[in-house]
Amino acid sequence: MTRILIKLFVKDQGGALSAAKRQRYGKTASCVGIATNLLLFVMKAAAGLLFNSVSILADAVNNLSDSSSSLITLIGFKMAAKPADDKHPYGHARSEYISGFIVSIIIIYLGLQFLLTSAEKIWKPEPTQFSWLSVAVLGISVLLKLWQGRFYKTVAKRIDSPALEAAAADSLNDVATTGAVLFSLFIAFFTGWQIDAYMGILVAGFIIYSGIRSIVETLNPLLGAAPDQNLVRQISEKIKSCEGVIGCHDLVVHSYGPERCFASVHVEVPNTGDIMESHDLIDNIERDFLQTMGIYLVIHLDPVVVDDALTNELRAVVTEIVGEIDPRLSMHDFRFVNGVTHSNLIFDVAVPPSYKMGDDALRELIDQKIKELNPSYYTVITIDRSYISTTESARDQS
Repeated sequence: MTRILIKLFVKDQGGALSAAKRQRYGKTASCVGIATNLLLFVMKAAAGLLFNSVSILADAVNNLSDSSSSLITLIGFKMAAKPADDKHPYGHARSEYISGFIVSIIIIYLGLQFLLTSAEKIWKPEPTQFSWLSVAVLGISVLLKLWQGRFYKTVAKRIDSPALEAAAADSLNDVATTGAVLFSLFIAFFTGWQIDAYMGILVAGFIIYSGIRSIVETLNPLLGAAPDQNLVRQISEKIKSCEGVIGCHDLVVHSYGPERCFASVHVEVPNTGDIMESHDLIDNIERDFLQTMGIYLVIHLDPVVVDDALTNELRAVVTEIVGEIDPRLSMHDFRFVNGVTHSNLIFDVAVPPSYKMGDDALRELIDQKIKELNPSYYTVITIDRSYISTTESARDQS
């Protein structure tokens, strides 16, 4: 069924994933979500009203919120596909996150409403009527939600969509929720215990939890969450694999939504090379990243002294000192200025954003350890806060 729907609505599945093709995948997934969740809502709402079950009604509203989520996701995909303009030069891809935030607020509101309704039924209990029709409706819901989760997962992998990944996880969670409601019906049938209202509270609590989790997941990218470490490692290794590159550091990655990634990095090249050749190398790397990974990369060229034995020796020593203080630290942009009475060691130290030691205290500690090597060594240290939350790659490159 999944393959049939994709083949029917996304005809040109081969080749590179363009913005238009990504929108078609997203539109197909959203429309399937709207249709299936609306169907489940109508079935469960009818059963809940007919047999006086607040837990089935709560589960029905959960499906209605899922349908609303799919609708807003559809709007988000459409807005995200809008091209860049004068007021939004980075495009509109973050619209997906905004649509997800709106859905999260709706979900929490509905969850709170059913939490109150279920609590009221505990204080004023009403017997729930058992019906095999209700069992059939809930059984169909479980099977349909299992298929829906698999469908979302398949599309999410093809277009790398966090919104659809979340929808897939939510569908599988709904299976457990509906299963709990189904369990309460059998408990009432075989034992006479009326736990419908308690299951309603359980479902409402799950709805609220899902809404809060969704808020966190959608706000993190808008607030500037750290990039995926696999992506950071992939960028770093790809740059270092280029002939003529010694290393790279100060990598900064910005996400303006799916398929809208911008990055900047300092790339080290030998100081002995021709400047025009180095410039051509940088241009080729930037062009390759855009073509193969869809990343708009801007590179700052850093010449590194490679033909001075003392500079190379001191660079290695300082790298070791910094690493011994804390393995999360790294050193780059090292320069050595030799003088008659004293010599300057100029370099940057990258630290994680959450590093506890203050900048001045860290400078003093490094300076102290370097002066133990030679009292005539003076340090000029710049502290860099890493924007990728890791300095491992930079340390390996120094």
